[in-house]
Amino acid sequence: MTRVVHSRADLEAARAGRFGDTAVVMTMGALHEGHLALIRAARASAKTVIVTVFVNPLQFGPNEDFDRYPRTLDEDVRMCEEAEVDVVFAPAVDDVYPGGTPMVTVHPGAMGDVLEGAFRPGFFGGVLTVVNKLLNLTAPDVAYFGQKDAQQLALVRRMALDFNLPVEIVGVPTVREPDGLALSSRNRYLSTEERTTALALSAALAAGAQQATAAGIRSAARAVLDRAAAADPPLGTDYLALVGPDDFLEVADDHAGDAILAVAARVGGTRLIDNVPLRIAAAHPAGGEKNGDEAR
Repeated sequence: MTRVVHSRADLEAARAGRFGDTAVVMTMGALHEGHLALIRAARASAKTVIVTVFVNPLQFGPNEDFDRYPRTLDEDVRMCEEAEVDVVFAPAVDDVYPGGTPMVTVHPGAMGDVLEGAFRPGFFGGVLTVVNKLLNLTAPDVAYFGQKDAQQLALVRRMALDFNLPVEIVGVPTVREPDGLALSSRNRYLSTEERTTALALSAALAAGAQQATAAGIRSAARAVLDRAAAADPPLGTDYLALVGPDDFLEVADDHAGDAILAVAARVGGTRLIDNVPLRIAAAHPAGGEKNGDEAR
């Protein structure tokens, strides 16, 4: 039976007497199949599974959708019960930030200033601060994060490394709708027409993944996004980037090896992100190009 707790003391009581590895899945609620994939991975690896449900005010900008963000705790708990989660930790803001807005936060460094960090100043500082807090509160052996938020995943891994945190950070592949749209709690904001336009994100990634070179990947993906910009309703692209997976800096046109093709765009009043990991093969010795694994 899933136990729902709201305070640090109740969380510690819920964990008392439990033995074996503990896994945590951190969410802002409004759970969907993407979250369930993380929970299933955690359930397969650990004796105790904790799911946190907390809409973190620190990662929302002044013009973002904190108040609009869906809060569906009863349904979230039902889904966690079906997934055999042991503990749902759903704290109030005062439980996570007992001193009010924190004076000391985690600075994400240079990797937090590009792409999502450039378009959402302060976002990754808010994310890393709450992840650090929740890791301290739940004390897991392993924590699961989705590959859909690839830059966030890379930063959490780097924080765990740089801070010597005693936790393994595991990424889980993006879960998609049958039409290719990456699952997101924000998808529910899309009208039928907006959803059709939004499919350009995954289509651009798929087009790029078919190319053999960095330059070709960028060009093919950009062409899809440019066509979607003329749709009704139109797609407004914030960025399209082909970056290294460890630093999220743009790779050169002659790059060979692992990379991430990432995109962020707006349709209507909804902002969506998506990405695909790629392996770009080196130039063929005979002078041609040979593709690698394409999208993994």
